[in-house]
Amino acid sequence: MSQATLGKNPTGETPGGDGANGGIRQLPSLLRNALRNNMRQYGMLIALAVLLLVFQIWTGGDVLLPRNVSNIINQNGYILILAIGMMIVIINGHIDLSVGSIAGFSGAAAAVLILEYDLPWQVAVLLSLLIGAVIGAWQGFWIAYVGLPSFIVTLAGMLLFRGATRILLEGRTWSGLPQGFQDINQGFLPEVGPETNYHNLTVLLGLAVCAAVVAQEWRRRSQQRQYELTVLPFSLFVLRCAALVAAVLAFTLTLASYRGAPVVLLILGGLLVLLGFVMRNSVFGRHVYALGGNRAAAELSGVKYRRVTMAVFINMGVLSALAGIVFTARTGTATTGAGNLFELEAIAASFIGGASMSGGVGTVLGAVIGGLVLGVLDNGMQLVGVGEDWQQVIKGLVLLVAVAFDIWNKRRGLSGRG
Repeated sequence: MSQATLGKNPTGETPGGDGANGGIRQLPSLLRNALRNNMRQYGMLIALAVLLLVFQIWTGGDVLLPRNVSNIINQNGYILILAIGMMIVIINGHIDLSVGSIAGFSGAAAAVLILEYDLPWQVAVLLSLLIGAVIGAWQGFWIAYVGLPSFIVTLAGMLLFRGATRILLEGRTWSGLPQGFQDINQGFLPEVGPETNYHNLTVLLGLAVCAAVVAQEWRRRSQQRQYELTVLPFSLFVLRCAALVAAVLAFTLTLASYRGAPVVLLILGGLLVLLGFVMRNSVFGRHVYALGGNRAAAELSGVKYRRVTMAVFINMGVLSALAGIVFTARTGTATTGAGNLFELEAIAASFIGGASMSGGVGTVLGAVIGGLVLGVLDNGMQLVGVGEDWQQVIKGLVLLVAVAFDIWNKRRGLSGRG
């Protein structure tokens, strides 16, 4: 027997893993180890759950009403999209201060193309995304190939595209966008099938997500056993899957009891799956992490800094344009003030969600969780009547605590290794 398999039973599980009693006895130590080793990943998830519980009690149950849950998703969709792209930029070791201005400019461009040039809204959306990609490539060129700091390049972009938005809209508000365009943020999945107490298509979608979650967990467990890594006892693995399925079903039924899944949730889900897979499983994703962690070592290992950085900023440009389209669809108008301070919300969501100031650390899911923390804070404080001034104070303190926690966690890790 190889040394790696010592202490395991023939199934590849840790001793005592089969049977409920063995798994339950190991539960406290397993939870302790999981929290210690994944503090960054679990910390904000726990904080989000605590926030929901606090505001649910404080508001008398209003926070988790189906209508309010849908509102939270629709109100924060554009920030979550920006946070996903910003997380990847920060992992790469850069920052982007221009995302709000790019979002405002792209949303304005879509409105002008529809209202001034009578283009179908679908064509206008595609052209706006292309505009975002071109802007991202423009900024990526200065950063990756010329060697200017991303802070300076994107600060210039923030000013440039804020002014360009005013010029494009001629300093006025454009309204009258078609309903199909507005449904990008205001719309929901259509109802199909027999009349029930729930939105049928949303329920089916939720069941499909449950099946995908269980399949992914089983696949991960099989890979761990294949490489002779320690896996959860089977009873705890079943408990974990059951908890994940219960969470997905609870969220699904909440949405299905109102009007179903919002269209913007489908957009977010697609981005989460696609970019999450790219960052976890692709060569490109590993190169992004490597450059953010140690650029010099990564380049010596053959990582193409210029190409990867250019791709990261093109991706950010496209996501900024998409966020601008979603925001414009939500309001139904294009205004010169659109995108104002979006970059600060996206950066805050990324750091709250686990990004590191030094780069090389973070996940796409973490960005979404960080954005939801801010969204729930905003929504809950509005419901209990907290003034906007105090909302800004509290959000600033949350960001400060999140970054301080990041630094403390690093020091703790260094002292542990020392």
